[in-house]
Amino acid sequence: MTILIQYTLVYASILSLVALGGCFSEHSGVINLGLEGTMVIGALGGALTMNAIEGTLPGLMVVLIALISAALSGLVYTMLLAVAAIHFNADQTLVGTAMNMLGVAFATVVVKAINLSHDSSNVSAAVKYRTAQSYFVIKIGSMRLSWFMIIAFAAVIISFVLLYKTKFGLRLMACGEHPQAADSVGINVYKMRWAGVLISGVLGGLGGLTYIAINNGECEFNTGVCGYGFLALAVMIFGKWKPQNIFLASLLFGFFRALSSVYMGIGWLNNLHIPNAVYIMLPYIISLIVLALTSKNSAAPKAEGIPYDKGAR
Repeated sequence: MTILIQYTLVYASILSLVALGGCFSEHSGVINLGLEGTMVIGALGGALTMNAIEGTLPGLMVVLIALISAALSGLVYTMLLAVAAIHFNADQTLVGTAMNMLGVAFATVVVKAINLSHDSSNVSAAVKYRTAQSYFVIKIGSMRLSWFMIIAFAAVIISFVLLYKTKFGLRLMACGEHPQAADSVGINVYKMRWAGVLISGVLGGLGGLTYIAINNGECEFNTGVCGYGFLALAVMIFGKWKPQNIFLASLLFGFFRALSSVYMGIGWLNNLHIPNAVYIMLPYIISLIVLALTSKNSAAPKAEGIPYDKGAR
């Protein structure tokens, strides 16, 4: 049971970070379907940075710099969405889809180029990153936890305070609900939407680094991040765009994902003789069921996905 709890927290930390990113973007009025691609770019940035500084700095500094690199990589990448959606009024669904495809393609090309530059060792950024795993692990009794669990939990608390207890958060949400009304009282809708998108990039990048850190430092960049970006969107919708609910939803989805990793070690689950593929599919099946049951009562921001026209009233 301890291992099940451990893996549940592991997968929940990925989903909560990325879902919170989507939450900020959509509260500002911009739909970010490119979270999958943002995770890939964040994973790539963190892995390359780790390779460059591993062994040259103390472990805590290595962790901090890798986190900053992943966050900045995600932030820079989501500028594509911000420019296209906010300034050119592009279709946000199409832009997000293109970002997912571009992120995977770009990371694949970079990793292959690195492989070619290592004529004899042929070590990729993702595989070499495995040696730095110990930096991210915290041992508490029999449990092996990760710094990312603490970061994800802190992100939930910070997000709640930022959205509901600060002027910035209230203005951000106003831009996702009634942008014309927000503009009429002096709020710069364009700046707030930029802020929402960039925050989603930071959290998405951190989610990507969390993904490869949890998966033994390996990431097959040509296959992306196994749909975790889309799962995070389901978590966000199920959590009704509220940080505290998103955290609970991520635990639920994380639990079903954890079953595929630990069912062999749980007697009664192993005795059911259910194929591993079924356990792997569980989070995605649950996401479909959840979305089907909750879509009618969606509490999505009213102006999400609608380009802002300053002249419209």
